[in-house]
Amino acid sequence: MRHVFFITHPEVVVDPGRLVPRWHLSDKGIARMKTFAASPEMQAISAIWSSDETKAIEAAGILASALGLPSRIHADLHENDRSATGFLPPTEFEDLAHQFFANPDVSVRGWERAIDAQRRVRAAFEAIIAEEPTRDIAIVAHGGVGTLLLCHLIGEPITRAHDQLFQGHYWTYAPETQTLVHPWRPIAPR
Repeated sequence: MRHVFFITHPEVVVDPGRLVPRWHLSDKGIARMKTFAASPEMQAISAIWSSDETKAIEAAGILASALGLPSRIHADLHENDRSATGFLPPTEFEDLAHQFFANPDVSVRGWERAIDAQRRVRAAFEAIIAEEPTRDIAIVAHGGVGTLLLCHLIGEPITRAHDQLFQGHYWTYAPETQTLVHPWRPIAPR
């Protein structure tokens, strides 16, 4: 049975002077992703996709390099659009993220609505699965949309209760049986 691994990019260099989608992986994030790419579980991967955000492209590139595979981009895998606010200090960001999940039908301070982000990432996920009908797939993207997709796949309403604990996690899904193999797990120790 084939599997789809939804992987979130690990730690990044927080740069308030750069657009968030263009942030890079930190040294710690690179090290964790290299550890994960070498894990036995990743050796069955034969297709790699990522969002078009720099941190996801870099994480997918580490995996692709380790496995000798190309990596493809699907633009609709990007994180929920938060360009209306740009960079926010961590406390303010967390408050808005809670509101984003708690009020999925509402645009919180101009952010993309959670229901719209969920619809978008679900369509991208389904398109990738259809394009790769026989392969184990790695999708490298982001925690927010990964949680929205996970909620859909397990038949739960949108909630932050299913969010990853920190950057650099993955969950595994079996498309043929439409079952979650396991929820979020860290890609490697912090």
